[in-house]
Amino acid sequence: MLVLLQQQQGDMEKDFDTLQDDNNSQQKQPVQRAKSFAFRAPQENFTVHDFQLGKIYGVGSYSKVVRAKKKDTGNVYALKIMDKKFITKENKTSYVKLERVVLDQLDHPGIVRLFFTFQDSFSLYMALESCEGGELFDQITRKGRLSEDEARFYAAEVVDALEYIHGVGLIHRDIKPENLLLTSEGHIKIADFGSIKPMKDSQITFLPSLASDEKACTFVGTAAYVPPEVLNSSPPTFGNDLWALGCTLYQMLSGSSPFKDASEWLIFQRIIARDLRFPDYISEEARDLIDKLLDTNPSKRPGAGPEGYAALKKHPFFKRIDWKNLRMISPPRLALDPNSQTSEADDGQDSGWSLSHIGGDSTVRNNDAGSGATSSSENYAHVTRLASIDSFDSRWQQFLDPGEAIVMISTLKKINKLSSKKVQLILTDKPKLICVDPSKLMLKGNIIWSDNANDLSIQVLSSSHFKLGTPKKVRSFEDAKQRAWQWKKAIEGLQNR
Repeated sequence: MLVLLQQQQGDMEKDFDTLQDDNNSQQKQPVQRAKSFAFRAPQENFTVHDFQLGKIYGVGSYSKVVRAKKKDTGNVYALKIMDKKFITKENKTSYVKLERVVLDQLDHPGIVRLFFTFQDSFSLYMALESCEGGELFDQITRKGRLSEDEARFYAAEVVDALEYIHGVGLIHRDIKPENLLLTSEGHIKIADFGSIKPMKDSQITFLPSLASDEKACTFVGTAAYVPPEVLNSSPPTFGNDLWALGCTLYQMLSGSSPFKDASEWLIFQRIIARDLRFPDYISEEARDLIDKLLDTNPSKRPGAGPEGYAALKKHPFFKRIDWKNLRMISPPRLALDPNSQTSEADDGQDSGWSLSHIGGDSTVRNNDAGSGATSSSENYAHVTRLASIDSFDSRWQQFLDPGEAIVMISTLKKINKLSSKKVQLILTDKPKLICVDPSKLMLKGNIIWSDNANDLSIQVLSSSHFKLGTPKKVRSFEDAKQRAWQWKKAIEGLQNR
C-alpha cells in the first residue's frame, strides 16, 4: 500500500509497493520524512489461501470486508480486501496509504486495530480486529430503538474514542451506526478510516501527500450524517464529527436518522433548513444534547468549543457516566440475529469462495465467456459466493422475504429507445428478479421468473451490456462494472439447479 521513501530508507519494509501513486506529479504537500520508520502492523508474506473466508461484513466502492480465520493459528480477523485496479484507476492510492498509516499509529480501545497487511496481484489486504458483535446499526434495527441507558453507554464510548481521534489531530468524517462496531462483549469500536482527514497539527507521522483535488470543500461522508457546513463548502473541522454524533444519538433513541427523507436531495434540504423534530418519548436531557450537537455553528457544538471535550462530558445526559472507568462498565446486552450462523459455520464457508478470483473480475468474465467444463450446480455455487461479495447492503433487505438471500445485485442503466434510467436489479435465491429505484428506494416491479429459458432468457452483447427476455418484453441493461457474464451465469445457474 505504501512506497515510503524507499531511496532514503532502504532498510524500511516495502508495503504494497506495486501500487503507484498517480498523483505524485500533482502533490503540493511534502511527505513527512524520518530517518527510520517501522510499522507496528507489519507487511507479511501471506496469501489469501492462508485463511478460511467466512461471512461478509460489508462492501465499499473498492473494498470488501470478510471474516477470515488464519488456518495455522485459528486467529479471526476482519479482512479488508481492496481492488488494486480500481484504486489506481480512480486515483485512490493516497487515501489507501493514508488509511494504512493512520490505523497503524492509532492506539485506543475504542478504535479497531490493524494487525498486518499483505498483497497479491489483484488485491491489497488489511487484517483488522474482528468485532463479533456486529454493527451498532444492527442493534438499533433489531431492537427498533435503544433505551436511553443503552444509548448513553454507546454514545459515551464514541465520545471517548472521538476525543482521542481529535486529540491526535484527525477528523473521521464518516461517523454513523454502520461504522460503530461492537466487540463480542458489546463495547464500541470506531471503524472505517477511509475518509479520515489529518489537520495541519496532526500527531500522525509519515503522512502521504494527497491529490491536488482534495480540497477543503470536498464532499465526504454519508448523506444523512453530513453537517450543513460541509454542504456549504466550508473547510472540515472537528465539529463535523460531533454533528454526526448528534445524528447517531438521535438514531439510537428513535430508530431512524433525524433528517431521513426519500432522496439525498431532500435529506440535504432538511439538513440545511435544520428541520429537526423529536419524538415525545425522548427525554429533555437527550433532546438538549442532540440539539446542541446539531448546532449549525460547528464551533458551538459541545466538544468543539474552548472547553473542549470537558463541556461534552459534563452534559447532564452523561451525569451517570464514570469516564475514568468507562471500559470497565458492563455494556448493554446484545440482541442477536435469529438467522445468524455460528462462528464455526462461518468458517466452513471457505469452500464456496473462488480464491483465485478475489479482486479479479476480468478473470471471471473470461472464464464465463466460453467455458462449459463445470456442471451447472458448480457454476451456481461459484457465482453465488463470488457475486455475494458485492451484494451486502442493508438497504435492500426491505425488498426481500424472510430467509431470502441476494445472489446478485448491481446498479444498472435500463436502456429504452430514447432514454435510460438507473435501476437496482436484484437476483435472489428464491429465485426472483427485483427492480428497485435506487434513489427513492421504491420497488418498481419484478421480472417474471421462469426456469424455462424460452420464458426467461439472458443474452450477453458485451461485458457491460445484456438483455433479459420474457414472452412479453425484452429489457436492455448496461452494467458499468462489466459483469454481464456474471449475470448470465447467476441466472442460468438458478434455472438449472
